[in-house]
Amino acid sequence: MDKIKNPFSPGAGSPPPELAGRDTILEQARVLLGRIKEKRPEKSILMTGLRGVGKTVLLNEMERMAVRGGYRTILMEAHEVKKLALLIIPELRRLLFDLDRMAGAGDKVRRGIAVLKSFIGGVRVTIGDVEFGLDIDAERGAADSGDLEIDLPNLFAAVAEAAEERRTCVAILIDEIQYLGSSELSALIMAMHKMQQRQSPLLLIGAGLPILPGMAGESKSYAERLFSFPDIGPLSEDESAKAIREPIEAAGEEIEAAALHDIFRLTEGYPYFLQEWGYQAWNHAELSPITAHIVKETTPTVEQRLDENFFRVRFNRLTPREKTYLRAMAQLGVGPYRTADIADTLGVKISTLGPVRASLIKKGMIYSPAHGDMAFTVPLFDAFMRRTMPDFHKGH
Repeated sequence: MDKIKNPFSPGAGSPPPELAGRDTILEQARVLLGRIKEKRPEKSILMTGLRGVGKTVLLNEMERMAVRGGYRTILMEAHEVKKLALLIIPELRRLLFDLDRMAGAGDKVRRGIAVLKSFIGGVRVTIGDVEFGLDIDAERGAADSGDLEIDLPNLFAAVAEAAEERRTCVAILIDEIQYLGSSELSALIMAMHKMQQRQSPLLLIGAGLPILPGMAGESKSYAERLFSFPDIGPLSEDESAKAIREPIEAAGEEIEAAALHDIFRLTEGYPYFLQEWGYQAWNHAELSPITAHIVKETTPTVEQRLDENFFRVRFNRLTPREKTYLRAMAQLGVGPYRTADIADTLGVKISTLGPVRASLIKKGMIYSPAHGDMAFTVPLFDAFMRRTMPDFHKGH
């Protein structure tokens, strides 16, 4: 088997050779892009799902769809410590300058740049000691109050008017959207509410962890009427088999049905893990077809790679108390986990665990799928904990 021709590409956001099982969500994005272009109202999309289900891959594919449809796009990733304004200002600056270079009469684009400059003045955003330079006078009184919930909707309105003047549309795509602060998410929701009310040519597609719908609902009660929240889950066994088999066959090789079944059992259908097992099984096989025996021999290598590159990098960011909390969850087996059981495993009162639980939720390590329950945001994390830390016991 030629390792250079290996069709699989495990990595954060790396496009898989076969985007199996995602036709429904891609069709939803296609309809959204088409309806906004036709000035017809449609809910923007906020995808939710665990780590490793391919949300970033889908976001990148949707950006490509938007570009093919004539949209101007902004693709960015929210950050735990970077403010939304710091992320979006340089992107809007680039977009408005691109619009300014397009042929067409009118002054909406120049006004958009002026409003952006006002917005910058309002939030006083700098990168180091260098301000975002805009060779134009600010439009005073437009998006310069310093209140993001007031200013961001006005800024989006000016950008949308500029795009409309140039007969184009804007798609803003944000990954890891759960990292936005409460006021930032509220401002973003209010901005999109204004876009929908005006039927403006600007839409939002976001991706985040399962806590996102709750965050949006707590921020603004009308969020559920403004956005759709499709859940991006693992693939079925048939979809998983297709994601592995078709790239192998396209490369001129074969894989046995028993091997496909074992890969699905080991990965539980999570796309990132499918890519890892497919990649290593290909490299390990000397000849086609890839057999169940090859998958079995490959598994320790895959687990080691996942432990080092997928699980441990997240675990190492945590405090000792946070690590202990996660160990207690893992000791209980497969989740979700009752908070009372976690406290009992740790030998402490539930009331003492609130701060560490809140911190783990904020860091995107756990979420609450139902009242009183907790679950890992990273699939198979419990198995990683038990595999690498088997000596944990009650009271530690």
